[in-house]
Parts: sequence; C-alpha cells; structure tokens
Amino acid sequence: MGILPEVSRHYGTLKNLIGGEWVASHSSKIADVTNPATGEVIAHLPASTTDEALAAVRAAQKGFEEWSRVPLRERARMLFDLRQRFEEDFDVLCRVLTQDHGRTIAESRGSVRRCIENIESACSAAYGLAQRNEHIDSLANGIDMWLTWEPLGAFLIVTPGNIPMHAWSSFVPYALAAGCSVVISPSRQDPVAAEYINRTAMKCGFPKGTINMVHGGREINKFILSQPEIQGLGFIGSTKAGKELFELCGKLGKNSSINGNGKNHVVVMPDANLDQGVVYLRQGCFGMTGQRCLGSDNVVVVGDIYDELKEKFIGIARAMKLGYGLDESVTLGPYTTLAGREKVQAWIDLAVSEGATIALDGRAAVPRDLERGYFMGPTILENMHIDMKAAKQEAFGAVAGLMRAEKLDDVIEWINTKTNLGHSACILTENGRTARKFAREVNVGNVGINVGVPQPYAFFPLGSKRDSFMGGAKSRMASMRLFLDEKTVTARWA
Repeated sequence: MGILPEVSRHYGTLKNLIGGEWVASHSSKIADVTNPATGEVIAHLPASTTDEALAAVRAAQKGFEEWSRVPLRERARMLFDLRQRFEEDFDVLCRVLTQDHGRTIAESRGSVRRCIENIESACSAAYGLAQRNEHIDSLANGIDMWLTWEPLGAFLIVTPGNIPMHAWSSFVPYALAAGCSVVISPSRQDPVAAEYINRTAMKCGFPKGTINMVHGGREINKFILSQPEIQGLGFIGSTKAGKELFELCGKLGKNSSINGNGKNHVVVMPDANLDQGVVYLRQGCFGMTGQRCLGSDNVVVVGDIYDELKEKFIGIARAMKLGYGLDESVTLGPYTTLAGREKVQAWIDLAVSEGATIALDGRAAVPRDLERGYFMGPTILENMHIDMKAAKQEAFGAVAGLMRAEKLDDVIEWINTKTNLGHSACILTENGRTARKFAREVNVGNVGINVGVPQPYAFFPLGSKRDSFMGGAKSRMASMRLFLDEKTVTARWA
C-alpha cells in the first residue's frame, strides 16, 4: 500500500451546470474549498445568484420536455451507459472524494460502489415501469380501463456534505429512470466531488437540461423550490433544514422526500461475540469519521460484559491509523470541515459536563506533517446515561458513549421514547429470539443484526422514521413514487 496521487492540487473556480453547459457564476461571493487533511485551498466556490438558479430551473423544464419523450428502452440503455461511465471513472471519483471530503480511500471506494449499485437499481426501475401499468379489457360493457405512471417533471435534489456522491445516486438515477429532470444543489462543504460526479454523468449524452447543478445554499434551495416548474424535492441533510423545506413543500403542494438526522444505538447483548462485536463497533462508531446518518454514538451494554467489552473496544480503536485518506494504510480520516470537528469537541465537552468520563481521548491526536488538517482521533466515553443531553443529540463524529443496561426491554424503551429521531439501531447477539424481538419492537427505519452499519442495498429504501424522515416517499428504489404520478384512462368503444 502507498500514497495515491491527488487528481489535481487545485480545481479552480467551480462552475454551475445549466442546460448541458458548464457556466461560470457571476456572483461576487466566493468561498474557499479546503482539503480537510491538509487545510490547503483546492478550489473556489461561488454562491450562485437567483438569476443563475432560475436559468437552471428553466433548463430543467426544457430538459424534462425532451427526456420524458425518450422511449423507455432508450432511457434504460442510457442508464446502463451511466453505470459504465462510473466504472471507467471509478478511480478518479474515489480520489477526488477522499481529497474533498476527507474519508479514507477504502471508504471512498465503498461509496462510489454504492453509487454504481444505485444506478443498477435504477436500470431495473426503468424496466419495472412496464410492470406498474395495468390494463383491463371490458371492465364494463364496451368499456376498457388502464392505469399508467407518468413522470411529474423537474425536481430539486439537495445533497449533504457527508455523502455527496452517494446521496446524488440515491435520487438522480431514479429521477432519470422515471423520465424526470433535476436541478442539483450540492453541499458547500465538498463541492468538488459534486462537480466530478456530474461531469461523469454528462458523458452519457443526456438531453441538455436533464441534469443541472447550481452551487447555492439554503436560500437558493428555497428559491428553486418555489419556482412553478419544480414539482418536488429529494433531500438528504439535517432535520432542521429539511423541516424548513418540507413545510415549504406543504405550502406549495409539492412532493418531497426529506431524509434527516439520526441518533443511533448499538446494543451489545451478553451472548454477543465480543471479538467480532468490537469490529462492528469500530465500523459503526468511527467509520467515515462518524460522519454518516447510519453511524452510531450510543453503545448500550446489557449485562455483565461491560468491562471486557470496554477493554476490547479501546484496544481496537487505539489501533486505528489517523491520516490523509489517500494513504492506503490510513483507517481514520479528518473531519470534512473545521466547524464539524469543533461541533464534535463541543459534544464531548457537553457529555463530560454532565458526568461522563473519557476512557479513550483522541481530541489532541494530529498526524505528523498534517497539523493544519481537521483531525481528531477516536474517542470513547463512559458513565453515560440515557437522560443526558449528549445521549440524545447526534454527535456526528468518531465518538462513542458507553452505557449500561440491565435488560433489553429498557433499551428498546430508550430508543423509542428518549429521542424523536428514528433512523437506525443495531443489536449484537447470538440469540435469534432476542434479535427478532429487537427488530420487531424498536421504532426505527433501519435495523441491523450483527452488523456495524445497517446499510440497505439499493433495491431497498433507506427507511427512516419519526423526525428522521418527512415526506411521501423514501429514497433509492422507493423514490420512484416521488417522481411518478398515476393516470387512469376510461375508454368506450362500443
């Protein structure tokens, strides 16, 4: 293993994608984009104007009018081509994602592979449209009736900073399969990754305006969503920002899929395989530096295995190598932004102020020659309890809070009542009855049994509940319900 080369040291001033062309913004508001491992500026990011956003919306409407008339088989073939383009650009996309976001190269490879799986799933969804349609001859005397599913139009897709490529693939390929067009508003935290994934998509020859991208932010998102051409929203991000857009969708009568924060638990039962269990905990608590909605920061230990688990968990966490993710030996990268690292430090301070103690302190960990990067090592706290504020707030970092519980029923009650978020929960156990009870009774959308991260495959929705989700359709394959609407036809010929 070695250190992989950066795709570029500097990507210049990023552009918008409008009507099939890469267009420079006329905005005077320019921000620096930094490599989170080195702190070096790697691009400049404009804050697009409302005129530029409006141009993207109008281009998307024109793109929809053309793309929706493309025969289904041709749309499916173009999606297969999109999959091939991702395979061809796989290495570049992975290295750009690591440089821009901070995750390890292994994690980037996993993320881009998930993108390809979503595209494959969207290919299946395109052909599946034929199976959605229904036709009944002679429903009554001389009357036939049939049901068709039609694309709604242009959609706003808002992607977050923690999964800029994976979130893109959770909506965009399915919108294309349905015959819709999109205006993408990527996070301002890692916009280089967003540009590269769209450059790959544009190699497929989609009609101009089918895929558009505008670098904006919260106000630009509201502006785009308010345009009459935009039929709805696919969103992955914070619950707070999602609620604002969900309420706007409600006022405007538009479809939405709002996927928000998580506050996730891993429950370790007395019969769990602890050697394998701490591997799952490392993945769930520290993978992607804890910056994912499926990650966990509450580790609840049931029974008398607490001390043994703690020692094994500290040992495997301490062995993680902190550094630049393009170094293939690194297992823990930096936080994507300085603000993100500071937020996690504040979460740790809050927990300590409430009585938690630090069993493994990674706050001062900085790799050699990377002092300007946004690093912090894995941190494990103990003496946590469920009524702490910290135990109810998403940490969104490489931290884990250890808690004790006497029985599983108590933990299920905590998960279901102590937080309004219902994203995911995992249990580590060798007992099938225990696992089944947990899966049936816990009120979250994604349940993991003897896994570190309960990541559904692309064919399945990411099924969050409560304040972790708002809207009428989940993401991935389930988002076809977001982009399509039914039409019934009644015909009399006799």
